[in-house]
Amino acid sequence: MTMTRHCWKCGTVYDLSGTPGRSESCIKCRADLKVCLNCVSYNARVAHQCRDQRAEPVAEKDSANYCEYFEVVRREYHAPGTTFELSREEKARADLKKLLGD
Repeated sequence: MTMTRHCWKCGTVYDLSGTPGRSESCIKCRADLKVCLNCVSYNARVAHQCRDQRAEPVAEKDSANYCEYFEVVRREYHAPGTTFELSREEKARADLKKLLGD
């Protein structure tokens, strides 16, 4: 799979240049695009689920917000609830094999 900017809920690719605004939603499922779940700073394992310490805490991670530090993340799409998660070690090995061409 390739790294894309896409809807956090259904995986529809976001092709427009720039960052989506607060009022923009997915053309397929109508989910908000400017949400914490679609941001590069989102991390479920840190305080307030945000790595950017300057940002104000947001209660609803799947609703549009006014965060001025928002930036759309590029990643591979995996449907919500799927258990296809590689361990850190397995992911590192796969990345190394890809890099070395094995």
